[in-house]
Amino acid sequence: MSMEQVPSLRLEQRLKLAPQIIQSIEILQLPLLALEQRINQELVENPVLELRQVSPEEETPPAEEPLEERTTEETDFAKLDELAEAWEDYFSYASRPRPSEPAEDKKFQAIQNTPAPAPSLQDYLTMQMNLLNLEADLRTAVANIIYNIDDNGYLRYSIEEIAASLVASGGAGEAGGIPLEKLEEALKVVQGLDPPGVGARDLRECLLLQMSGGEPTLAREIVEDRLEDIQKNLYPKVARALGVSIEEVKEAVEFIGHLNPYPGALFSGQSAPYVLPDVIVEVQDGEYEVRLEERLSSNIFISPYYRRLLDSRGGDSKVRSFVRKKIQGARWLIEAIEQRRTTLFKIAKALVEFQTDFLEKGVAYLKPLKMQEVADATGVHVSTVSRAISGKYIQTPFGIYEMKFFFAGGPARRPRALISISEAPSLPLREEAKGDSWKAVKYKISQLVDKEDKKNPLSDEEIVKKLRAEGTQIARRTVAKYRRELGIPSSRRRREY
Repeated sequence: MSMEQVPSLRLEQRLKLAPQIIQSIEILQLPLLALEQRINQELVENPVLELRQVSPEEETPPAEEPLEERTTEETDFAKLDELAEAWEDYFSYASRPRPSEPAEDKKFQAIQNTPAPAPSLQDYLTMQMNLLNLEADLRTAVANIIYNIDDNGYLRYSIEEIAASLVASGGAGEAGGIPLEKLEEALKVVQGLDPPGVGARDLRECLLLQMSGGEPTLAREIVEDRLEDIQKNLYPKVARALGVSIEEVKEAVEFIGHLNPYPGALFSGQSAPYVLPDVIVEVQDGEYEVRLEERLSSNIFISPYYRRLLDSRGGDSKVRSFVRKKIQGARWLIEAIEQRRTTLFKIAKALVEFQTDFLEKGVAYLKPLKMQEVADATGVHVSTVSRAISGKYIQTPFGIYEMKFFFAGGPARRPRALISISEAPSLPLREEAKGDSWKAVKYKISQLVDKEDKKNPLSDEEIVKKLRAEGTQIARRTVAKYRRELGIPSSRRRREY
C-alpha cells in the first residue's frame, strides 16, 4: 500500500472565540487592582492611549470628536517629521558616553527598592544562637533542632528521630551523627531562647516553659496534672482532686489563658491581603445607591492627535498601519472596560435589590440566593455572573464583603417571580423570600450562644426549638454541624461554674 499526499477539500464548522471576546472575558474577571495594573501596562505599550489627570471635582473624561468630523491637515505630517527629527537628535545626544556620570544599573536599583522579607522564626532563633558562646558540636546540634521546629514554634520530632536522621544523612559527630546527650543539651538551649515556649514538644511543655516561677502554684499543678480536665471544662473534678475551690481553679485558668499556645505564630510571615472594593453601596435620601470605584478605567481615551494622523492623506504606510492597529487595540480595551462596568453595575444593582434586608438589618437577614436568579434578572448568562463577581468586593454599611458572600444556599422556599432589568435602570421590589440562608442560620446560632445563660447553656435541641420558633426549620444534626464549623464547643464545655 503506497502512501502519498493528495490535496482534498473539507467543509467544517468550528467555534472559535475572537480576540476581542477573549479580551472582554479577561477584563471582566479582573478585580479593581488587577484592572489598574492592566491599564497601566496598556498605557506603556500603546502610544495612542492617554490618561486624563482629573481633579476630585471632575469625573468625566474629555469628549472625543468623531473620526468623520475631524479635518485632515497636511501640516500634521510635517509636524510629525519635525518631531521625529527632534527625537533622533535627542537620542543621538543621549547615547553619547558621559564619563563624568556613572551608568545606572536598573537591576541594581530594583534590588535596592525591593523591601526585605520579614525574618522567619528559624532566622530569629539562629540570630540569637550566634550571640551565644557555644562549642562547635553544641552549635551544630542547636542549629539542627532549630530547623526542625515548625511555624507554630513546636518541635514535632523526637530527639531520637532527629539523631537517626542525622546518622542517615552523615551528619557531624560520633558514628556520623550527634549523641543524644548533646541533642538534649541543645534542646534546653533552644527552649531558653525568645519567644518563650519555643521548642516545646506538646502544649503542656509549651505552657510550662512560659512559667518563670512567679506564677501561682495552682496554675503549674493544673498544667502538669489536670490540663485535659480543664480542656473538657471539668472544673468541679479538678477542684476536688486538688482540694481547692472552684473560684481558685477559675483564677488559675485565667492566668493560664494569658500564656501563648503558639509562640511561633508571630513569625508566620502571612500578611493580610489588601482589599479595594469594586462596588460601593451608600444610602442617599433613604435609598441605596450603587457606585463603581473607577480611578483609571473611566479616564483613558484615544489621543486625538493619532486619530487625525490616521485620517490624514499621505505619509508612511507602515506608520499608518501601526497607528491603525494601536487604535483598534485601544478601542477594544475601552469597549471591554465599558462592558465590564455595565455588567458589574447590573449585577451589583440586582444584589442590592435581592439583599435589601441584609443591608438594613444585618447578616441574620441574608436571604438564600443563586447565581441563576441574578443571571435571569440581569439578562446575562450564569457563567458571566460567576466571572463578574470573581475576586471582587463590595462595600456595604455593614462592612466590606466578597461579592460571592451574597450567594448562599438555604432551605426550600416558595419560588419568586423573576423580572428582567436588562433595559430598566432599577429593579422593582421582589416578593419576600421564604426562609433564611445558611449563613444567616449560622449567625443566629452564634447570637443565641452569645446571649445564653452561661451557667445553664443551651443544648443543640434547645437551639433547634428556638430557631423553629423564629420560623427557621432545621434539624438538630445540622445545628451540631454548624456549631462545630463556628468553633463553638458543646453545652457541657460552655458551662461556667
